[in-house]
Amino acid sequence: MKQQVISFDELLSSILQAGLAQVQVAENEDMRRISAWVAILAVPTVIAGIYGMNFDYMPELRIKYAYFVLTGIISLVSEMREGTVEVGTVGCEGMTGIPLVLSADTMPSRAFVQVPGEALRMTAEDLLRGMEEVPVFRRLVYRHVLALFDQTAQHAACNRLHALEERCARWLLMTHDRVEGDVLLLKQQFLAEMLGVHRPAVTLAAGALQKAGIIRYSRGKVTVLDRAALEAASCECYSIVTRRMEELLAMQI
Repeated sequence: MKQQVISFDELLSSILQAGLAQVQVAENEDMRRISAWVAILAVPTVIAGIYGMNFDYMPELRIKYAYFVLTGIISLVSEMREGTVEVGTVGCEGMTGIPLVLSADTMPSRAFVQVPGEALRMTAEDLLRGMEEVPVFRRLVYRHVLALFDQTAQHAACNRLHALEERCARWLLMTHDRVEGDVLLLKQQFLAEMLGVHRPAVTLAAGALQKAGIIRYSRGKVTVLDRAALEAASCECYSIVTRRMEELLAMQI
């Protein structure tokens, strides 16, 4: 590709000014700066693939990019000799690449695409530069880091204290929040791994929800029939995590 003989600073400044000029005057000044920065530095990309083989965040590998999810879901899982369990869920409310924000480039857990979709990809260098030059962007990123930390901590408590049926309902709710429609493409083995249990246990838990008329499960698909009943069947962890995220997003930036 033909390269322009111009410094990065001058180019970035020119594009930033042009981008801001196109944004509606009615938008908040802080949000205009964030939108312009992400539009300039983040590259649209598709996140898709097969479970276990579809993402470049593997334990101890260097992380080169942050992904700002637009559609789809990315799961963070911890893998041990005894099995696999989900420790975090990221949808359109957040991003991956948290180690980059904290001056690191590896993590012991693995990230993979749970539901295919689209995301904006930003290099580690551009992410750090954006956080340095746009304070509002930096604060929003930090809030997501805190929200994900809170979610992970709540998951740990949930996995230890709550019944499997409640945990299953909580997981289905969090997934339902991040997809369009009421149908979730989901195999029992996958759900068992996300919850850190054996498949027969998930069969019983999902069967109880289906018997109650809350969901319908057939051939790798879960259909949410009664959202309110699913919330009632969930443990308190779903509302705690959701409320915490809403609080952080509502705070003045």
